[in-house]
Amino acid sequence: MKQPFPFSAIVGQQDMKRAMLLTAIDPSIGGVLVFGDRGTGKSTAVRALAALLPPIKAVKACPVYGERIEDCPAWAGVTKKATHQIPTPVVDLPLGASEDRVTGALDIEKALTKGEKAFQPGLLAAANRGYLYIDEVNLLEDHIVDLLLDVAQSGENVIEREGLSIRHPARFVLVGSGNPEEGELRPQLLDRFGLSVDVTSPTEVAERVEVIKRRDAYENDHAAFMLRWQAEDATLRDRILKARKTLKKLKTPDSALEDVAALCIRLGSDGLRGELTLLKAARAYAAWRDDTALTRSHIRATAPLALRHRLRRDPLDDAGSGTRVTRIVEDVLG
Repeated sequence: MKQPFPFSAIVGQQDMKRAMLLTAIDPSIGGVLVFGDRGTGKSTAVRALAALLPPIKAVKACPVYGERIEDCPAWAGVTKKATHQIPTPVVDLPLGASEDRVTGALDIEKALTKGEKAFQPGLLAAANRGYLYIDEVNLLEDHIVDLLLDVAQSGENVIEREGLSIRHPARFVLVGSGNPEEGELRPQLLDRFGLSVDVTSPTEVAERVEVIKRRDAYENDHAAFMLRWQAEDATLRDRILKARKTLKKLKTPDSALEDVAALCIRLGSDGLRGELTLLKAARAYAAWRDDTALTRSHIRATAPLALRHRLRRDPLDDAGSGTRVTRIVEDVLG
């Protein structure tokens, strides 16, 4: 089985890569929504980032990959404390998945053959401590998207039906991608994603040629290609791990909080989710740069990612949400 395409070998798409890295540093930022053309590396980036991250320690036979025996739910019946290293989970959620497949349900086979009432874990259990990826998220049924976003925010999956009363940890980074030509997400759902990125196909000949070269090398000279990018991926991995430690000691002055609040008021974003997400994203970016305190430069760099999808529609402004955010950031922060 081939290793995923190296994250450091992805050509261009700086905003998408930055958003992915920020969620790797601080998963509490929330999910990432990537909208754009087909074939622009959306799914490649998700799998590449998960492969880039260090393996996680998990209790053997634990269906939610608990790091300790205490993290495994009682219904799983795990008694041995033995652990092993596993890759960071990446779970694909197919468009046709039922609610039972997503959340888990009664194990029909055990019920019929043994007369036992047992729980069959779903995709949310498999994605715990990793990434849940939904391609064409704009085509997913609304009630499934609502369910996913609620679980992603609470970090817990709760099932109360069919005589079952089950709960288990479900902490994952939700990544959704889609093509805007096939429909848009409702504003209520857009607001629940932490970061949003618009991606487009490269327009420069040299950049497109480089994409072709790297993909061709990955397909036809896999071992040599992976070896070529091994050091760059290792450097990124070390920076992520260092940033996680830096984040805990990062100073956040009141002036930065005032800038964040003033910016969201000026943009007219509803509620306080925009402020909280922007603050987390800016702090993660500061940690990524190994800075000791949050400044305006960090807020300026992450504001479009955290706020572009939270703006109210302006029919008189066709510049695009990202451009509007950048313009207002310049007005407010200088």
